[in-house]
Amino acid sequence: MQRSDEASHTVRSTRASITVREIRCKTILNRSPISDYSLNCYVGCAHGCIYCYARFMQRFHPHREAWGEFVDVKANAVEVLRRQLLRAKPGDVFVSSACDGWQPVEARWRLTRQCCELLVQHGFCVNALTKSSLVLRDLDVFARGSATISVTVTTLDEKLSRLWEPRSASVEERFRVIREARRAGLRTGIMFGPLLPYLSDNQESIDGLFERAADLGIDSIAVDALNPRPRVWPSVARLLREKFPGLHGRCRRMLFDETVRREYLAGLGERVAHAAERFQMDERLVSCF
Repeated sequence: MQRSDEASHTVRSTRASITVREIRCKTILNRSPISDYSLNCYVGCAHGCIYCYARFMQRFHPHREAWGEFVDVKANAVEVLRRQLLRAKPGDVFVSSACDGWQPVEARWRLTRQCCELLVQHGFCVNALTKSSLVLRDLDVFARGSATISVTVTTLDEKLSRLWEPRSASVEERFRVIREARRAGLRTGIMFGPLLPYLSDNQESIDGLFERAADLGIDSIAVDALNPRPRVWPSVARLLREKFPGLHGRCRRMLFDETVRREYLAGLGERVAHAAERFQMDERLVSCF
């Protein structure tokens, strides 16, 4: 992948300055362990989530900017996908696995929308996962074929969400995405995760999440715990030291002490199972860390 520094500029918002560059890619539809395929029209994500697992991408795409402060736009994504679809066998496509396909730059470039149009036309099933209400723009595309629209929710607490997901849509905006997708006749899902250790992982918080899912009539639920993925802990540790200093050591042990982590996950799994049973969502719980 070649980067064109000449095609770069900085987008400034009230919360951050995001450096945006146009690059070119060789492939856009790639085999994935998550689904048959994954599709990412961007490298980097302006949402700047503290726990973002995609931070590891900086090992392969070094940037001067910190994660969350840059986005590389794969300017030729549609052209490349069109070529790949001449040979690719239809299957499920996860959009997106290493960025949010509907992050703010998508409003201008519309690459995710155009790629989804092509996928639907060629009989692929799109599994969209986002924290952005911009996906509502594309419900007309998804309604033409097979698609599931899912959102990620870590907590019902808007203030807590703003700390951990500083430039994502509000929690209520994400629930609106689900309501609108259901009205459009589409399948819907929620990823509850990562549940924030010792902040949004107690029984009351998890019950609240499952109650909302039940009220929304969600088709499928996945739950994830915070994982010690590459480059995640330094980001999490900075926030904990600043906002929740009493949790820093406790969280570190949960991530890196095998015994503590095993006990933590066992307890968390019990709480999730209890909530799923209480709100009759057992059969819709498709994945739990």
